[in-house]
Order: sequence, then C-alpha cells, then structure tokens
Amino acid sequence: MVNLELYRVFYTVARCGSLTKAAEELYISQPAVSQSIKQLETQLGTPLFNRVHKGMELTAQGGELVFGDVEKALQLLSGVEDRLAELRQSATGTLRIGASETIFQYILADKIVAYHKLYPQVKIDLISDVSPKIIAQLKSDGCDIGFLNLPIEEDDGIRLTDTVALLSDIFVAGEAFSRLKGKRLSVWDLQRYPLLLLEPHTVARAAVDHFAESLGVKLQPSVEVDSWGFMKKLVTDGMGIGCLPREYAQRRLDAGELFELDVSPAMPTRSVGMALPKNGNMPFSLRAFIELFSSGK
Repeated sequence: MVNLELYRVFYTVARCGSLTKAAEELYISQPAVSQSIKQLETQLGTPLFNRVHKGMELTAQGGELVFGDVEKALQLLSGVEDRLAELRQSATGTLRIGASETIFQYILADKIVAYHKLYPQVKIDLISDVSPKIIAQLKSDGCDIGFLNLPIEEDDGIRLTDTVALLSDIFVAGEAFSRLKGKRLSVWDLQRYPLLLLEPHTVARAAVDHFAESLGVKLQPSVEVDSWGFMKKLVTDGMGIGCLPREYAQRRLDAGELFELDVSPAMPTRSVGMALPKNGNMPFSLRAFIELFSSGK
C-alpha cells in the first residue's frame, strides 16, 4: 500500500534541500523526517538523496527520476482536498425538506425564501405529507430534514434536534355563533354544538381527543376535514365550531372572520420539531438551512 505521507516528506525535503527546514515546514522532528526518507528508499530499493555538506541533494538515478511524478501526484491530491473543502463550505446540490402543507405555509415559508436568497444554486425539493409519512421518508433517505407535529412516538430511525415553533390549539367559530362571544364555556359545553375536527390518525386530532378524554369528555365531530384551510372556510361559513392552532387562524381572527371561544381549561401547547435521519450525512447545504433557525434570520 502506498504511504502518501512518505512521499510528502520526500517532496518537502527535495524542495527545501534540508532535513531541518523540511522538519520545520512539516511540524515534525528531524529524526522523523530522516526515518521517513530511509523507509521510502527501502521501499523503492534505491537511494533518493545524496547527503552533501549543503544539505540534501536528489540522486540522479533515484530522486530526480521520481520527483516530477511525485510533485504532480501531490498537486493533484491537493486539488482534490481543496475541492472537497470548498464543497463542505458551500451550498450546492439538492435540499429535500419534508413537512405538512400547513407547516410549510405558516412556519417554513419565510425560512425557505431566505435560504433561497442566500444560496440560489441549491435546488429545493418540498415533500408535503403528514408527520408519520415524513418520518418514513427520513428513514428511507427520501428527504434530508423533516418538520413534525409533536409529540410523536419514539423512533430509533430519526433524531429530533430542535423545537422550531409552538402551537396553541384553540376553539373558534364564525358569526353564526356570535352568541358565544365572551361566554365562558367548558369542554362539556362544546358537545352541544356541531364540531369540526381534523381527520383521525393525525397528531392534531390525537391532541384534542386526548385533552377532552382527560376531562372525561368524548368529542364527537359533526365533520372531519383533511386540512386546516378547509376547516377555516367551513367554520367561517357557519358550519360549526373548529379546533385548530391559533397561529394558523391568526389572519382570520384579526380580520374578524373568526373569533376565539373562551373555553376552560385551555388546551396544552404543542410544538413543531425538526428531525433528521439517525445516521444521515450533514452537507453544508443542510447545515446552512438549519443555521437559519438558530440565527433568527
């Protein structure tokens, strides 16, 4: 097997013309330099240097014959190392981001736009799906980073790294239920009204069901919907009372299209977490995207 370090020492000694100067440049001891030269000469079966009073001189039948090839080889390797270092410090290629449509819209949109302005050469693939399917994508190398509604069951195939947003689930209604404005309601009271909840087998639905059941209430929705956008439209149009994160309804709340019901007790805060494959690579393009969340950009 070729020992590249021996050739690096040979090249440095030949260029410096001195064991002492080569040792200083390589940050190793002079005996270590001398030993490396002897080892390489043994491997090649020929002397590489003549020891002269001025220092070290390449032999005509050994050192001079191989010096040019060694120089070219080391320069080629140096170029490879430089290119790899550049790749580690520049964002290129494709960044695959997995999240639900709502997380993309309300939490990630600004970050993605900011990232694109900083690194326009990176192609961004957006993989929109529910959290369980994003987890599956992370585990099968289908995406590089995922953003999940928490809590989730522990999974050895991924690692949660950070919380990127907090979600406050609230009950909202439209003008058709204006009689409930300012009225204190219990979770028991909600059973008397038509309820719109997200479809089963979602983290958000599990959260509201668990909350109600902890109070001894089994909420029976009149309508189950598959998206927050559809829920907001139906609630605004008077179909019933909806339950969704305040952060996702803020625009309609501010516009007066919806109002928040005073329900006691309030639901616990949930969060959105950042997840990575358990043993995935961390190229600069991915590290740069993650950095946006810690830098506050």
